Amino acid sequence: MSTQTPQSCRGSDCCPPAAPKQAAHADQVRDSIREGYAAIARAGAWAVLKAQPATQAPTSACCAPASGGGCCGPATLSPAQLAAAIGYSSSDLASAPGEANLGLSCGNPTALASLAPGEVVLDLGAGAGLDCFVAGPKVGPAGKAIGVDMTPDMLSRARSNLPAYTARTGLSNIEFRLGEIEHLPVADASVDVVISNCVINLSPDKPAVWREIARVLKPGGRVAVSDLALLRPLPEAIKADLEALVGCVAGAVLVEETRAMAAAAGLADLVLTSKPQYVEAMHDSHDPLYLKILQSLPAGSKPSDYVTSLDLAARKPR
Repeated sequence: MSTQTPQSCRGSDCCPPAAPKQAAHADQVRDSIREGYAAIARAGAWAVLKAQPATQAPTSACCAPASGGGCCGPATLSPAQLAAAIGYSSSDLASAPGEANLGLSCGNPTALASLAPGEVVLDLGAGAGLDCFVAGPKVGPAGKAIGVDMTPDMLSRARSNLPAYTARTGLSNIEFRLGEIEHLPVADASVDVVISNCVINLSPDKPAVWREIARVLKPGGRVAVSDLALLRPLPEAIKADLEALVGCVAGAVLVEETRAMAAAAGLADLVLTSKPQYVEAMHDSHDPLYLKILQSLPAGSKPSDYVTSLDLAARKPR
């Protein structure tokens, strides 16, 4: 495992330029995801999936009203039910305005992070701000929670929740910034803890995300990520069908690939824990996406044989 200090990938001296076709595809993925999450922000909850033929490249938002199952969130579980299923306690949610929980989570990274007073915590893909609002009271008035999201509509929703958070807690220790998680608007070595909840799987350049995590962490800083990952490769028919979903299960990679990318970025003390409760809850609630996956799996298989919610903890060497 490398112990060299990771460098930010921001110039030609660090990383070679992406091939035009590859870069264009990545931009298309980001645009589709941005459109989908903007629709979710405007609706105030998970919208349902816009069905497209498996062979058709995604050309618009991955989520749109009135046409199917959930994207990587539930269509049949309420946000509160999903939060309970994946480990949020009532005390976790006490400081968070109800409008901050859009049902976008697949784990509870703030619990994994064991946040302490005075720490600076960065949430990648903060959405409407749920995990920042959970983290804020844990880091207290001497600490800070920063949420980064690439979707302006999500940022507007998150920022609109700030007055309610302050009224509940008396704290003003959260801010939200516009940016991509592959190019974080955060200074080098300025963050104690990086958290992320069901977001890195959406990135078309996951190694860049892990390099950015290592860049912004202080020496000795730690990572607590909950994400979707694959326990085994999906059958080709499912991968082709899920390609139209632009993210979530379609963007997930194998558990060991996630480990390798974090290690290559220079992170150490990696602990990866598979937690099947999320996928099992989605399947048991008859979520349309997971029922669709089930129909394409080999007989006797179930989605949780292939897809899991993964908790990853790591540390940046001193």
